[in-house]
Amino acid sequence: MKKLLFILCFCLILVTINGQNQDLEILKTFNAKEQPSWDKSMKAVSFSAYPVGIITPLGLLTHGYSKKDNELVRDGYKSAITIVLAMGISTGLKYTIRRERPFDKYPSEIIKRDHTGTFSFPSGHTTAAFASATSLSCTYKKWYVTIPSYAYAGLVGYSRMRLGMHYPTDVLAGALVGIASGLLTWKLDKLLVKKKQVFPQ
Repeated sequence: MKKLLFILCFCLILVTINGQNQDLEILKTFNAKEQPSWDKSMKAVSFSAYPVGIITPLGLLTHGYSKKDNELVRDGYKSAITIVLAMGISTGLKYTIRRERPFDKYPSEIIKRDHTGTFSFPSGHTTAAFASATSLSCTYKKWYVTIPSYAYAGLVGYSRMRLGMHYPTDVLAGALVGIASGLLTWKLDKLLVKKKQVFPQ
């Protein structure tokens, strides 16, 4: 997980150094050519990100309570905290940085294939998807949960570029915020549990 976070940070720094032109050129590659069936699928994937962000903690809580598994219930609450934290950070960055959407800045070069909010950086959909993926991965710690979860999150990120909604750096930043929020939540909980063990009430 830490390696993945490092790779995302490195990619974000690399793309940022290369500048806006490189960001735009990569986006144009993903956004080019009309593919109606594929674009319809990408809209569905993109739309699913926020519902999945709600379903993930609810599913963990339901699973935990049904099994009377206190640790799983706790993970459900941590998942909810992760989603709220990630989306709070993402929204805060959007209204602080106020980056213009690529289809607004380059209307002759980027095809707008969906409807969305005002600002571009970071991608909220990608943030939600990676926060959900990180929550599931931290909860179950199984490759057959981790790999599909992050594959789905990556597809959400791709869909945002394919639909012309975000630059690659928006997507990378969203992934970073989502992953970091999950890792931070689980780390703080671990420290809290350790503190209770050292200083029992």
